[in-house]
Amino acid sequence: MEKGVEHLKSASKSMRVNLEKSKALGLSLEKDRPRLVEINHRLPSLEAAIRPIRAERDALGAVVGHINRAVVPAAAVLKVFDAIHGLEKSLSDPESDIPGYLGVLKRLKEALRFLGENCDMAIQWLADIVEFLEDHNVADGKFISSLKEALTSLRELQSGEDGGHLDGGLLEVALDRLENEFRRLLTENSVPLPMSTPDLPGEQACIAPSLLPVAVIKKLQSILGRLVANNRLEKCVSIYVEVRSSNVKESLQALNLDYLKISVSEFNDVQSIEGHIANWGNHLEFAVKHLLEAEYKLCNDVFERLGLDLWMGCFAKIAAQAGILAFLQFGKTVTESKKDPIKMLKLLDIFASLNKLRLDFNRLFGGAACAEIQKLTRDLIKRVIDGASELFWELQVQVELQRQIPPPPDGGVPKLIIFITDYCNKLLGDDYKPILTQVLGIEKSWKREIFQERLLFDELLNIMRAIQLNLETWSKAYKDDTLSYVFLMNNHWHLYNHLKGTKLGIIVGDSWLREHEQYKEYYSAVFLRESWAKLPVLLSREGLILFSGGRATARDLVKKRLKAFNEAFDEMYKKQSNWIILDKELREKTCQLTAQAIVPVYRSYMQNYGPLVEQEGSSKYAKYTVESLEKMLNTLFVPKPARHGSFKVRIPSGKFNNSVADQNQTAMR
Repeated sequence: MEKGVEHLKSASKSMRVNLEKSKALGLSLEKDRPRLVEINHRLPSLEAAIRPIRAERDALGAVVGHINRAVVPAAAVLKVFDAIHGLEKSLSDPESDIPGYLGVLKRLKEALRFLGENCDMAIQWLADIVEFLEDHNVADGKFISSLKEALTSLRELQSGEDGGHLDGGLLEVALDRLENEFRRLLTENSVPLPMSTPDLPGEQACIAPSLLPVAVIKKLQSILGRLVANNRLEKCVSIYVEVRSSNVKESLQALNLDYLKISVSEFNDVQSIEGHIANWGNHLEFAVKHLLEAEYKLCNDVFERLGLDLWMGCFAKIAAQAGILAFLQFGKTVTESKKDPIKMLKLLDIFASLNKLRLDFNRLFGGAACAEIQKLTRDLIKRVIDGASELFWELQVQVELQRQIPPPPDGGVPKLIIFITDYCNKLLGDDYKPILTQVLGIEKSWKREIFQERLLFDELLNIMRAIQLNLETWSKAYKDDTLSYVFLMNNHWHLYNHLKGTKLGIIVGDSWLREHEQYKEYYSAVFLRESWAKLPVLLSREGLILFSGGRATARDLVKKRLKAFNEAFDEMYKKQSNWIILDKELREKTCQLTAQAIVPVYRSYMQNYGPLVEQEGSSKYAKYTVESLEKMLNTLFVPKPARHGSFKVRIPSGKFNNSVADQNQTAMR
């Protein structure tokens, strides 16, 4: 009985313990209910994921080895990929810390290189797993197909240029920001030069330092190094050329270079753009020696590590885009304009400017990259030399052609004479003679001929001989011999007076000059003898000195002779009032001689016989007082204001034409 009680107690105790455990288990289950619910929800997806695996345990064991071999490289790739995206925050703004930005960019490039090198191996191992699963029928076909599609996508990403897509485009964005920083550094430090306009010869512009600060150049070089390593050199050069050429063009805007756009059809002759040609040489020198010289040095500083050919090519593009080609084209336009002796001087000016810059052109534009600039420069120089030489050697022909034009109707000095004497002296002056000699020497050398300075002097002598023949021909064209004497007096004196003491005068010689001086004296005397010297005889005293016929008869003779004198004087004065003597000294002397030939005779006559006609109305017979007569004679031959420039030449088809029909008489005035 006691044993039974013990058993009951033990059973009761055991039940109580189990009850406590049940209660504890219930509490635990209640506590873990959310986890159980979650597991319950996940079971279907886990079941679906495991369902494609249909292999037995032994087959699955064989797969384990393949998976382990693929997991290691795949995990390494994933780790690097995570590191790449970790660098993204450090690539936000290169401006604040270029060295740091470049350092991060370098690490990014290295990480991408690792991805590129290891992705292939990881993909290959994964491909082996898929192949194993397919061959051993470990998984169903849909699962295998899905794995294959994923591998194909991985291969496409990996096969991109430098694995560029593996980082989701991060490297490209970072490089774009670096390019923008390259442009910003250039733009903010490329300031147009403050300058005054160098329009006048010898005027110097105020030049500010044009090279970039050393610190900026170093930053540009650092950026270039990274961009070049990522195949972006061409874009860098494009940015550099765009910014720097725009800066040069903006610097040149102060010079007002609109004239460079003038076409041949927009001007009739060189004189219409003569001022532009003078400015052209100064502006070209400024552009080459200051602006392009600075760009040449800067290109070398920025791109020197990349080689001579590259930075020279970069400079060539800047020079072309900045406007050097426009300068050369303007020079070509001048060579294509109508032929005119003034044009020869302008061509010599262009040659002088180019010759002055010859060493600079050879140094700055001597490389293969500047082939276009070299070609245009050579072509311009050839056109200038050919054009100037042709105009010089045919100048005598042009002088001879002017012979067909009538002489000035006022007996003055033809425009041709004034122009040629000044023109030839200009050619012999210090400004033009060395240039002309050099140009003619080059032109002769191209023809394998020898040029000597004597050829220049001989040609000028031939021109002066042609001028003399012109004078002889023109003098014979006057119907009034007296006017021809004024014409010859005018022109012989002009030749003597304007060549004496000049370099052209030295060439023609003293005897030639004295000959023209003597001609002037001769024709002055002939003119006076054949015109005004004939008037005093009209005031004859014959019949008055031995007068015996009474006062009335004397009065009639005085009236008759004064009337004849007045009519002859009026006619001669009216005719010669339209004639001119250009030189003031010669004009005053001629008027003085004329007055000396007439006034004393007239004064004496009027003193002796004037009272006989005073009562008859002085305005009819005593028409002039001595003072008014003298004043009138002293106002003769005064020239009217005239414009003296170059004589025009009409040259169709590029050749001198013998026809001068287009030239009018005023062209000789």
